[in-house]
Amino acid sequence: MCLAIPAKIETIEGNKAEVDIRGLKRSIGLHMMPDAKVGEFVLIHAGFAIQRIDPQEAEDTYKLLEETGITIT
Repeated sequence: MCLAIPAKIETIEGNKAEVDIRGLKRSIGLHMMPDAKVGEFVLIHAGFAIQRIDPQEAEDTYKLLEETGITIT
């Protein structure tokens, strides 16, 4: 099974973005979402943004992951 994790885009430079995943910072690719913008929440899979989501959906997903024992580190 594969998971996509919500993240908030903090900065964009070219086709790369720095994202925040509940305090965890990561660099991701925007190759599949070249029109992504700073401040948006996206789903991350295999190091790439694959879909926009709204902030409430991101929060709901974080809670669901925590309830199932998955920690983001």
